[in-house]
Amino acid sequence: MASYHYVTGVMIMGYSIIQWGSGNVGSQAIAAIAQRRDLKLKGLFVYGEDKVGRDAGDIAGIGKIGVAATNDVKKILAMKADCVIHSPLSSLVYGDDPEADLKTICALLASGKNVISTVGYMYPKVYGARVMKQLAGACRSGDSSFHGTGANPGWLGDLVPLTMSALSGRIDQIVIQEISNFASYPSPQIVFDTMGFGLSPARFKQQSARYASWLTGLFRESIQMVADGIGLELDSIDTRFNRALAPREFQVAAGRIPRGSIAGQRWEWAGTVKGKKRIVHETIWRVHDSIGDRWPRGNHSIAIKGQPNMYLEFGHNWNDKPGSTTSLHAVNSVPYVCAAPSGIQTFLDLPWIMGCGSAHR
Repeated sequence: MASYHYVTGVMIMGYSIIQWGSGNVGSQAIAAIAQRRDLKLKGLFVYGEDKVGRDAGDIAGIGKIGVAATNDVKKILAMKADCVIHSPLSSLVYGDDPEADLKTICALLASGKNVISTVGYMYPKVYGARVMKQLAGACRSGDSSFHGTGANPGWLGDLVPLTMSALSGRIDQIVIQEISNFASYPSPQIVFDTMGFGLSPARFKQQSARYASWLTGLFRESIQMVADGIGLELDSIDTRFNRALAPREFQVAAGRIPRGSIAGQRWEWAGTVKGKKRIVHETIWRVHDSIGDRWPRGNHSIAIKGQPNMYLEFGHNWNDKPGSTTSLHAVNSVPYVCAAPSGIQTFLDLPWIMGCGSAHR
């Protein structure tokens, strides 16, 4: 029986879901959907031939749930479902066609399904009128809604500072700092293939162009959304990058980091006004504690300088399963996106997203 969430105006009811992609994020989404009374997995799209025909629950490591995986795009497009959680590895980094994800998203939207994606497009206006026109047109064709989400960007560096800004009388600067150690992150695809750890400096420079462009796009989305949320008109969003090399060989959960290879990355994206950095997002990634000894250490944090000054720090134990945050944020967005009007629905358009179905067992 459906229930009504009086704070958000969202009906808590049964939604049928297609999961697109079965990697780390996709598998965790499948597991989360299986636990929910208000959500039902209807289909699973996979890329690997070895997964075709297998039960989605077995792929996610939770046991059979009665949904067979397919790699037939036409079958997925023809399938009736309320929402697709789209979480492949980004085509802006992988594959021969950088726009493959955008094309897939638009096809799914035009087929009448709402889409929540974790590959980007959280604030698609930063990519220009062409991308906005494609997404908006697909939403009109299918009377559907689109939403991009994530953990960071998608929560830490955007939703949290925007929430804090409600306590501000004056905002001079917002500084978001993400400090992460990937020593225990088990995915070779993410750590090596996507992020470029373990590569020689020459290979990293050669292979990182698409990765850097994708990453910069994601954080430009985040900074622009925060700026628009607080009514700040930016002159530019600037990028800086520094690397650190492994002084010796390291063995991490994802594999081997050779001596002299990329072992640390420090990125800064800054939204500026009249030459002053007004919104800064600094990301520091290491594969070992000894890397980047002159770089900032500590925990994720958000500082708002102004009146009043505010500082929020996330201790190292703030989340005992940080790898699940992207998938769970997407799953918890389903009722809101399905209830939204047709069109592109950013975090500035949707109600405050809560885990309004996660307490039901």
